[in-house]
Amino acid sequence: MHITMKSLLAQNRLLRVCALGQLCAPKLVEIIGQHGGFDAVWLDQEHVGLTIPQIEDASRAARGCGLASFVRLNATDYATVMRPLEAGADGIMAAMVRSAAQAEELVRWAKFHPRGQRGVNGTGMDGRYGTLPWGEYSTKANAGSFIAVQIEHVDAVEEVERIAAIPDLDLLFIGPADLSQSMGLPGQWDHPRMWQAVERVARAAGAHNVPWAILPRDAAYARRCVDLGCRMLSLGIDVWFFQKGLHAFVADFVGFFPSA
Repeated sequence: MHITMKSLLAQNRLLRVCALGQLCAPKLVEIIGQHGGFDAVWLDQEHVGLTIPQIEDASRAARGCGLASFVRLNATDYATVMRPLEAGADGIMAAMVRSAAQAEELVRWAKFHPRGQRGVNGTGMDGRYGTLPWGEYSTKANAGSFIAVQIEHVDAVEEVERIAAIPDLDLLFIGPADLSQSMGLPGQWDHPRMWQAVERVARAAGAHNVPWAILPRDAAYARRCVDLGCRMLSLGIDVWFFQKGLHAFVADFVGFFPSA
């Protein structure tokens, strides 16, 4: 049975995910799955511009090795929301959401009637390539599609209580780098105002029973977030993995590299 983001969140435990973007490839998804320890991968369409075929291949690899998957969208519109779902991703995550109105629109784009007005197709992976009857397809899609929004702008923090209250929103994902920049504190993740913002998101999420996630800087930062109720940690990005691997190999062969 395919593991999905919705089923993982229903387990009420800490989830570990990682991102693939610049080096997004099915084999890397399989390596992550075989390594163990991770629950899901998220695919960075926002910064990398991943194509639908890339998303299809990565999502297929994730299903094959027991990982859930979701896509961080680029500039979000109706078609941008719909296509990754049809490509087979478990769900989507919208970047730079700044208001409850934007979050509500996102949900309506991702859900069929009666919750929303998602375009009817059914010929993609999520409709089993046209083999699911409409009623079964729309019901399964509405129940199974995972929808997350990134809280990475001070405007979103100011509306986070309203955002968290939106029905069918599955996750609030804090982006500390962009959030700190929007607050006039670029890179100052440990600034008291930054922690106040994180705590406000945590309270809103708790009040509306919506899980929240974050991309932590280090283990100590992650621990503080988990103590605040964080349910999902995004631990690493493909380029970071590759850089750490290069540094490790250079360290293993000290003396064979000019700078080592």
